[in-house]
Amino acid sequence: MTGIQRGVSRGLHGQIVEVMAQRILSGQIAEGATINVTDLQADLGVSLTAVREALKVLTAKGLVDARQKRGTFVRPRSDWNLLDADMIRWHFSDADARPELLEELHEVRGIVEPAAARLAALRSDDADLVALDEALAAMESAGDNVAAAAADLAFHRALLAATGNELLTKMEVIMETGLADRDRLVHTVKPSDDPIPSHRLVVDAVRAHDPEGAELAMRELLAKAAEDLTEVRGSTRRRRR
Repeated sequence: MTGIQRGVSRGLHGQIVEVMAQRILSGQIAEGATINVTDLQADLGVSLTAVREALKVLTAKGLVDARQKRGTFVRPRSDWNLLDADMIRWHFSDADARPELLEELHEVRGIVEPAAARLAALRSDDADLVALDEALAAMESAGDNVAAAAADLAFHRALLAATGNELLTKMEVIMETGLADRDRLVHTVKPSDDPIPSHRLVVDAVRAHDPEGAELAMRELLAKAAEDLTEVRGSTRRRRR
């Protein structure tokens, strides 16, 4: 099974790119390995042109390169563009098998979001507060895990936007896929868990223009998230026994 399906919404080109990327990210095609394009084309059951077009995409993301006399090969992981939106999505598509990805996401959030909350408290305007309030309202009214995850993401996007720092707002590309996957896992194990109070404390401090309070509230929110993740991991391990 190659994972290539005709007629699905992602399109043939997108599927080829994703299948090839997953083989590299999973180590099935190792770093430094030479890719036999003809063999790959036969394995995927697609045209040579389609494979070459997909390789162009992977080249742009730093996964592969081509040299005379060496051919096409997988670049070292240190060269991969891990902050690319597709790369993040591909990584987290196998987060159950690679739980360290969620741990890494939490470490990034621990560095970025408390500082973002502090800046938001100093710089936010009325429009930012409206966006945060709307995200909280959406979290309260969410009727299922999908809606809850979307509202959670909207909250964190709004917080980043409230910093007034364009570079920080781009951190949402890291948050989007990782938060959605984390929320899916947590809500499955703890469906009755109420995230509203911890998020509201952040908004209250931002509204009060209290940078220390906003930073502390975000650190407490992240500590709760870490506890949830630990509980999820323990539950997952118990189910696998």
